[in-house]
Amino acid sequence: MADPNVVFQQCINPDCAATYDLGQTLYACTRCGQLLDIRYDWARLAVPKKLSDFQARWASRGNPLDRSGVWRFRELLPFFGSADPVTIGEGQTTLQQADELAAFIGVKPGRLFLQYEGFNPSGSFKDNGMAAAFTHARMFGARQVACASTGNTSASLALYAARCGMRAWVFIGAGRIAFGKLSQALEYGAKTLQIDGDFDACMARVQEATKRLGLYLVNSVNPFRLEGQKAIMYRVLESLSWQTPDWIVVPGGNLGNSSAFGKAFLELKNLGLIDRIPRIAIINAAGANTLYRLVEQEGLRWNGGRVDAAKIDAFFARMKAENRKASTIASAIEINVPVNLRKALRALDASNGLVREVPDEAIRDAKAAVGKFGYGCEPASAASVAGLRRLLAEGVISPGERVVCILTGHLLKDPTATVDYHVKMDRELSNKPIAVADDIEAIVAAISGSEAPNSEFGIRNSE
Repeated sequence: MADPNVVFQQCINPDCAATYDLGQTLYACTRCGQLLDIRYDWARLAVPKKLSDFQARWASRGNPLDRSGVWRFRELLPFFGSADPVTIGEGQTTLQQADELAAFIGVKPGRLFLQYEGFNPSGSFKDNGMAAAFTHARMFGARQVACASTGNTSASLALYAARCGMRAWVFIGAGRIAFGKLSQALEYGAKTLQIDGDFDACMARVQEATKRLGLYLVNSVNPFRLEGQKAIMYRVLESLSWQTPDWIVVPGGNLGNSSAFGKAFLELKNLGLIDRIPRIAIINAAGANTLYRLVEQEGLRWNGGRVDAAKIDAFFARMKAENRKASTIASAIEINVPVNLRKALRALDASNGLVREVPDEAIRDAKAAVGKFGYGCEPASAASVAGLRRLLAEGVISPGERVVCILTGHLLKDPTATVDYHVKMDRELSNKPIAVADDIEAIVAAISGSEAPNSEFGIRNSE
């Protein structure tokens, strides 16, 4: 284990700042109840003098740690000490320059990039965090792991648990999970508990079960999981030749990604490895818009860590009194009570960031636009692109700024949403199947009468 004087857990409340060693499996401060960070005494650790030093590891990708898109940057999340980190090849993701999509939504060529986390082993960004969380779990002998999930967390948990020989428990809301994601949890052997409630109810119950039964919790309230998700930003910088973009646009659900990204950039700035922090835009679905309402409508701020708890409590009391439930096509961010609220406020403060909400119609259209130009993503991912379109329309982001949109999950995570858009809806980008008779003349007529002229097919049959 790492030296507890060099690596430790610390409460994010500056008026408490209690510290704990790595061997304590905690998900909140035992003194004040607030979230915990993994902290490092960087002066006593070996940190590269420049980020480009990490590029040498591309030449040694036969080493599983160098092949991992998380552990390739292990000096920036060195909590594991002498232990062997868990890896199953996570982080083999690419930053795509999306000029066709840029033109469609009004961004200049060469200025829009998509960080496609759907290429991870379980098909979502969660694998970055699971590599770190399971490393910690294995360091201290965990045998059973658990999570509440809208889908992606359960799929990733189940995959890593299967590979680590641990028993996995998944808490999902009845009828609140896309089949593409549920199928993964079932296939990888996790035991699934369908709770009569939404994600927020599942999150409350899994935390109670964790305390009662000693399960290791891997939701993003676990600070080790967020350490792994920092690596997404390291790969973005790596793909941009270590240049910092102007904006990072990310979907907001439980707010783990935005919290991890903010921590990553704060650490890099304090280490002198970057000269500025990009602005972070967190995008809520309108049907699950807690952060948007608190930040943009009620003025909630980080305030140096002294967050206005009374304002938060009053907001959630009104939500409960109104029996307001989260509801959105973007099931991965269908969350009313984000556990990482305070850490997200810190990220917004550090990055001069902002929050926006987008309706389901805009999410569906953005998802279809991403797919039209050859990328593809689940609905929650498309919230980032829908949010970018809104910020362009508002004039907050200019067409010439360099923007990275995070695509959090694979297209096949929620195939029902995709098929419904193209088959059942009449939207600008709907691509309905064409019904034709079992007759070659009818088929030829359908093809010849399509929008694309025959010459565009590029093939002539000599017969």
